[in-house]
Amino acid sequence: MDRSKLFRRFRTLLIANRGEIACRVIRTARAMGLRTVAVYSEADRDAMHVALADEAVLLGPARARDSYLNVERLIEAARKTGAEAVHPGYGFLSENADFARACFEAGLVFVGPTAAMMNAMGSKSGSKALMEKAGVPLVPGYHGEAQDEATLSKAADKIGFPILVKASAGGGGRGMRIVRSAAELGPAIVSAKREALAAFGDDRMLIEKYVDNPRHIEVQVIGDSHGNLLSLFERECTLQRRHQKVIEEAPSPTLNAAQRETVCAAARKAAGAVNYVGAGTIEFVSDGKDVFFIEMNTRLQVEHPVTELITGIDLVEWQLRVAFGEALPLKQDEIRLNGHAVEARVYAENPTKNFMPSVGRISTWRLPAETGGLRIDAGYREGDSVSPYYDAMLAKMIAWAPTRDVAIERLNRGLEESDVRGIVTNIPFLSALMTHPKVRTNAIDTGFIERELAVLTQAAPAPGELELCAAVAAVINEEQQAARAQANSPWQTFGWQPVGRRQRSFAFRVGHGPEQKITLNYGSGPSTLVIGERELAFTIAAKEGGFDLTLDGVKSQVAAVIDGHELYLRTRNGRFDLHWVDPFGGESEEQVGEDKIAAPLPGTVVAVLAEEGERLEKGAPILTLEVMKMEQTLRAPFAGVLKSIKCKVGDIVQEGVELAVVEPSGE
Repeated sequence: MDRSKLFRRFRTLLIANRGEIACRVIRTARAMGLRTVAVYSEADRDAMHVALADEAVLLGPARARDSYLNVERLIEAARKTGAEAVHPGYGFLSENADFARACFEAGLVFVGPTAAMMNAMGSKSGSKALMEKAGVPLVPGYHGEAQDEATLSKAADKIGFPILVKASAGGGGRGMRIVRSAAELGPAIVSAKREALAAFGDDRMLIEKYVDNPRHIEVQVIGDSHGNLLSLFERECTLQRRHQKVIEEAPSPTLNAAQRETVCAAARKAAGAVNYVGAGTIEFVSDGKDVFFIEMNTRLQVEHPVTELITGIDLVEWQLRVAFGEALPLKQDEIRLNGHAVEARVYAENPTKNFMPSVGRISTWRLPAETGGLRIDAGYREGDSVSPYYDAMLAKMIAWAPTRDVAIERLNRGLEESDVRGIVTNIPFLSALMTHPKVRTNAIDTGFIERELAVLTQAAPAPGELELCAAVAAVINEEQQAARAQANSPWQTFGWQPVGRRQRSFAFRVGHGPEQKITLNYGSGPSTLVIGERELAFTIAAKEGGFDLTLDGVKSQVAAVIDGHELYLRTRNGRFDLHWVDPFGGESEEQVGEDKIAAPLPGTVVAVLAEEGERLEKGAPILTLEVMKMEQTLRAPFAGVLKSIKCKVGDIVQEGVELAVVEPSGE
């Protein structure tokens, strides 16, 4: 192979990805003087990464297999725009050896490892055999080629339950199941294989001993084409849900200096087994004493910013310099660890509804400024649409500080000051997670979130006196701004009146709860608000994104968003959604029968798990949808009889479509 074709200087870079990582790569590439080319699907015509790039090429329809996973169209997009190199980002084709090979054959520089390196390390089973030979510690498991259920069952019995069934070509928790008994194994294999085939086009499985109460430790490595291979310290990614990382930090608060050097040396040995070139991550699981190799990710990781913040190294810049054929600019002993960094992944999902993905238009996007150690890597803006076709991550919020405690405080402050509307996000959940006492003391493992889910997804507190007053202030503030847009007139200004006093009544409610009433008194004297027996003097001062509300001499900052009669407020007490009851009446609400099982989001029916006429217990599985590349099982809302199934496997269904009807048992 002609190495000059693998690594050489280039001026135009195509980013074969979307969302946050495409925006991230574009920013560094442009800072290095490179011309950038974005690609997009029909669903992403107006996406942020398209706007940031110098040029953009339409790949095809919304489905990833018709656009971002279409190798021929990506190569053609590079040819049409004169791109000389391709950065794959993460996800999609980033670890696809066939794509790396196709880029090489098309004369393009692939910003990443070679196809041979991907093949060696990309297969979980193949890489484990390689690591065993290199002397890297492994979790006991089966990584063989035979994939029949009998072979996998025999291997599981030999290893001993609990075990982990996982896709050999997988990542991001897809195609992965924890199995605690032999009876669970068969259904788990079928489900994991189906999910893996849909996500990766490969349903091969491996089996590992499941380490109870484990910690997830990973080491960032990078190599160049001159034989230099470095480790850039480790990250702790223990806070996970369904094998998907939620919070990442660097360095690990679990390891001491000696353990850090041991795991970093093991990572360099693992990458050195294939003479690795490019950025990659060696992942380990720890039982509290020892670490065991899990896999290597032959790409940039979602959580790479925490490593960047503690080392001062731009990993995308180093990736591009390696692709230029340059030697790494530092030696191992020149890399310094400085401070602590923590990252939170902001997703369009509803934690109170089993983290169901949320789709729609982002009507409000307010995140704090990137100052004081706060960094935000975003892939969306106000007005952008979140579609059901791709991963639901919107942005990453990362905080750096000299110590872990201060980094966590900075991150939580950033989360608390974020307001995203139009869709549901996991921001309140992330804030609850970062303030949990056990997270602060690092008393966690990979099962922590699942165990603490009830605490982390508690309902928002009921609005109090401050929030009800803020709701009135929000309405008044909105009316004042509308009045200012019209001809100036003292009669259009709230509170101005030559003589006398007037009253105005308001009523608000949360969900289907009772109305809460509040009276505004205004006119020739100070304005007041009356709640029950209390009368409070108040003033408001408008500011961007909300207003300052002063109640009885105490000023509070309030963030507010009004959409018709729906109010969103953020006060010192948290976030609140209130409904302003129409003072002229006429409101009505449609009642939806709970016996009907409807699609919560657009998706594909991948399994029907019950039959018409079957008696079901509450929570019994009825059917499975694939939504945003993840499987969602819809279950019986109560005990009863499955009256009808209104879909079949393979159906593509839209949000709200009725899929099944359960008739209560009447007991």
